[in-house]
Amino acid sequence: MAETQRQVLIGGEWQDGADGSYEIVNPANGETVGLAPEASVKQAEDAAAAAREAFKSWSRTKPEVRAELLKKAGAAVRAHADELVPLVIAETGCTSTVGRTLQVPQVFARFDRYSRGAMESDTIPLPPMEMPETPLAPGGIMGAIARRIPVGVVACITPYNFPIVNMAGKIGPALATGNTVIVRPASQDPLAVIELCHILNDEVGFPPGVINCITGSTPPTGEALVDSDDVDMVSFTGSTGVGVRIAQTAGRTMKRLLLELGGKGAALVLSDANVKTAVGAIGSVWTFHSGQICTAPTRAIIHRDKYDEVVDGLAKMATVLKVGDPFEPGVVLGPLINKGHRDRVESYIASAKADGGTVVAGGGRPDGLDAGAYLQPTLIADCQPNFKAVREEIFGPVIVAVPFDGDDESGVEIANDSDFGLYDYVFSSDSGRAMRVGKLLRAANVGINTVQRNHETPFGGTKYSGVGRDGGIFGLHAYTELQSMVWPG
Repeated sequence: MAETQRQVLIGGEWQDGADGSYEIVNPANGETVGLAPEASVKQAEDAAAAAREAFKSWSRTKPEVRAELLKKAGAAVRAHADELVPLVIAETGCTSTVGRTLQVPQVFARFDRYSRGAMESDTIPLPPMEMPETPLAPGGIMGAIARRIPVGVVACITPYNFPIVNMAGKIGPALATGNTVIVRPASQDPLAVIELCHILNDEVGFPPGVINCITGSTPPTGEALVDSDDVDMVSFTGSTGVGVRIAQTAGRTMKRLLLELGGKGAALVLSDANVKTAVGAIGSVWTFHSGQICTAPTRAIIHRDKYDEVVDGLAKMATVLKVGDPFEPGVVLGPLINKGHRDRVESYIASAKADGGTVVAGGGRPDGLDAGAYLQPTLIADCQPNFKAVREEIFGPVIVAVPFDGDDESGVEIANDSDFGLYDYVFSSDSGRAMRVGKLLRAANVGINTVQRNHETPFGGTKYSGVGRDGGIFGLHAYTELQSMVWPG
């Protein structure tokens, strides 16, 4: 693996951060995990230029070459899994279970998927069309195809919750379709991404400049990439606020955008729902990375007939979930990413109480864990749709419960009354009913009686949850432009 003194990667060469380095802190205990390079704006610009230089040759490589390198990437990450898992756990605070089953295995799964994707045809045949003579050209039978061609240089900017998984989900399809990339991981936990770039550059052997890596503790390096004339596309996953600023800046140079932003998932529990299923699914807010996931069903919108049962079930569940050191066996909730974010989450709990909500589980900090950014799994009942905690993304282990009366449309109205539209859920013992209700939700993704995913579906958001789709074949589409070719038959 890489040396302890980590560096940035520009044009195939590793360099010290021009502005020094900064500490990466373990959110579980406040200890230093390692030092990350503090890149300069100039280094970000150099990385973009290197990616631009490498694009001409890389975009012309045979699909078989790209496929083989991506397959090799998956195997190499798999070989280093035992080293990557503890690093990811230490810098993100995810539990050992999440680190071992999702954070790292999904990286090589995505490289494997897009090694196959590199071999998918880039040509879409179109039916011939008879065209009459015009002042432009003589008439005739016109043949045509549409081709998917690489966008160019892609800035891949990722969040702190799933650093290497999210990055692999961008790098994989971007490289498979002939683009070059500049990797810019979240400032809070870039170390595993740097190690991933070492694997790809030094071991797998992607050509110089195809993969570049820039890190920093402050926004300027990311902003430089978004503003660069050498960057053709920005693929960003993170907060809505940052996404809006990226869109505003990127519009100056008409960059292509893939923005997967915030969510406020509605779990719509209908009057005939299976309570055990609903409670287990909604409780995933607590059991999956402490609610730091944009697809979490954080708004429990429950029909009055099931409201008390679901709230009671969630309250009981909260009491048996172990909070603590992510490396300890049996721990379900680790810390939040840092204490500043915990303060933010606590402010939402306070606002919900001030608005009239009732904290029926959690709401405070667990005893004996003062060194880390821990928070109890929290359930707030008696909420109304206009509460700040109901309307804004909290990104923590907090569930708000909102009752509704009347027919299914009443619940749908509450669910749709949101600035977000990423992932909603419907729970009903009648799957046909659940499907009908799900089609009324203004969300790009809808789970029916489950919070499980299908990675081949198009993933992204509507409204303030983003622009564009990735996942499966749609990930390949996201990093390509359509080019039409027309000829006389």
